[in-house]
Amino acid sequence: MIAPLRILAYIGNAARGWVGKSRGFALGIRYYSRLALQTFARVPLAVKNFDITTSHMYTLGIESIPLVTAIAIFLGSATVTQAVYQMSGMIPLRYLGALVCKTTVTELAPVITSFVFAGRVATGIAAEVASMKGSEQLDAMSVLRLDSLRYLIVPKLIACIVMLPTLTIWAILMAFAGAAFTVAVSVDVTMYTYLSGMKLFFKAYDVYVGIAKTAVFGAIVAITGAYFGFGAKGGAEGVGNATTKAVVVSAVLILVFDFIIAVMVM
Repeated sequence: MIAPLRILAYIGNAARGWVGKSRGFALGIRYYSRLALQTFARVPLAVKNFDITTSHMYTLGIESIPLVTAIAIFLGSATVTQAVYQMSGMIPLRYLGALVCKTTVTELAPVITSFVFAGRVATGIAAEVASMKGSEQLDAMSVLRLDSLRYLIVPKLIACIVMLPTLTIWAILMAFAGAAFTVAVSVDVTMYTYLSGMKLFFKAYDVYVGIAKTAVFGAIVAITGAYFGFGAKGGAEGVGNATTKAVVVSAVLILVFDFIIAVMVM
């Protein structure tokens, strides 16, 4: 009799734990959605503080160019290397340019650039907001009747939405440059054949979709960083946890919305 009771107790505790986690997950989605709606509702107010927005465009976007450039160049080189390996003996190399162009424009450059951007920006937003919360600066803003979302999050949101597509365009160009260099150095294909292959199945629509969806990813990065920043607890340890969760959840949401957008538009 004791063993069955222990099994039932274990099942009951596990079920209670899952119910609690499910409830917490649902509440988290509710708070995240409300935060996103409240932030977007304040976007028109950004015109009154446009200098703050432009400052964040520089710090979040322009200062990310060196990192994005390095990653995009090696991304293009790795794409060519892997494409040659996968196509060897099955697909003529005259289609190499088409494969590199399609994969880079539609998926690799937008998603990898968004990951890099999230690792740098989402953590920064979460750390800044969490630190201000721990030092009671957010409470001070409330006492002074200053809207923390308007002055802290909205400029970052706009900067992310504008600068991430811009960085993606740059990343695509740098990936193409890295791919062309790799073809010229290590692939037994003429540059004319490679460039002709790039034009075979090229569609401007793919470029538009690949760049436009990064605006959604930029909003995800900003809102996720703000969400975990406002929810941080426990001082310095809470700041560390907030930054870790911000980048992890941002990466997951980027992949989720990338799939949703692909299903909707492709």
